[in-house]
Amino acid sequence: MTKVKNKGQRKRIWTLPYHLMLLPGILFLLVYHIAPMFGSVIAFQDFVPAKGFFGSKWVGLENFKFMFQLPDTWSILSNTLIIAVSKIIFNLIFAVLFAVLLNELRHLWLKKTIQTIAYLPHFLSWVILATIFRDILDPSGLVNTVLMNLHLIGEPIFFLGDNSWFQGVIVATDVWKEFGYNAVMFIAALAGVNPELYEAAAMDGAGRLRRIWHITLTSIRPTIVLVATLNIANIFNAGFDQIFNLYSPVVYATGDVIDTYVYRAGFVSAQYSLATAVGLMKSVVSFILIIVSYKLADRFAGYRIF
Repeated sequence: MTKVKNKGQRKRIWTLPYHLMLLPGILFLLVYHIAPMFGSVIAFQDFVPAKGFFGSKWVGLENFKFMFQLPDTWSILSNTLIIAVSKIIFNLIFAVLFAVLLNELRHLWLKKTIQTIAYLPHFLSWVILATIFRDILDPSGLVNTVLMNLHLIGEPIFFLGDNSWFQGVIVATDVWKEFGYNAVMFIAALAGVNPELYEAAAMDGAGRLRRIWHITLTSIRPTIVLVATLNIANIFNAGFDQIFNLYSPVVYATGDVIDTYVYRAGFVSAQYSLATAVGLMKSVVSFILIIVSYKLADRFAGYRIF
């Protein structure tokens, strides 16, 4: 309970209800985020579930050494980086492009309709979308049928079963799902641009492309820099849900990433110590990248939390 002064009178504010409102969130954080961190000790043990944390043999850094000796380690790391970085770049480009094009529309009802349709896929689960994309991208699916009818290809393409196509499909489908939602921040930034700037530029003879380049993009440049900088923390997040629902053993060479490897090693092969070591390494590197990204965001975009 706290006491405050208001117009010379002392009033009491009962803070218990506010703390009770925080309680579910705190419990969720403790149970699903804080408590599981104690399981990281498995990375330094030859963990046997029957013996538990205290009965399993302590092996130090042996699991990490073994991890880097595996032939698939560097392939998994490269796949993760390629897919994650490609998603960051193309999601940023298409989100900015969509926001700019949407800003050029003058009919408010049309703008809102297009924006709503564009960000609806963000709220769909990859379990649902994976089923849809498997049907569309199947050798006998819609995409191959259209391409063959247009005589653009001679035989069906195995989009989800060909290593040369799989990473591109993963990036393209993720961009399709997220570009509308990712554009919301840029649309909000464009809402604050003074319309008189466009009128003055038009009076000076600037065409639409010049107005977009010198006014629109310049106005949202700090937001673009901020989003790009903060996305550095996601370099090792290639998207487990999407890849797990779309990939198969045929495309492990280009589609297997850190998260899917940890899942198979831990839950399929029962290599709990190795899976924990790989996951812990990713978490540590991601934590460092988060710190770096916020430092860069503060330096180049003036963004601070504390």
